[in-house]
Amino acid sequence: MRLDKFLKITRVIKRRTVAKELADNGNIIVDGDAKKSSYSVKKGDILEIKYFNKNIKVKIKELPPETLRKELIEEYIEII
Repeated sequence: MRLDKFLKITRVIKRRTVAKELADNGNIIVDGDAKKSSYSVKKGDILEIKYFNKNIKVKIKELPPETLRKELIEEYIEII
């Protein structure tokens, strides 16, 4: 699953276009390396997101399906 799509589905970032811009500008770091929006996320990846004046660190527990209910988000990500 693409990085920008993963961030939108898990509701870390509300819009996919915003997630794409952040990734393409180098504001999303995956396991120590800046990645583009087309990067394919994997189970166990740690994402560091610089979003305006906030830094968010997220660990991927599992890859979610194409649609995800809000109540189930915690099964797929862990905010560190």
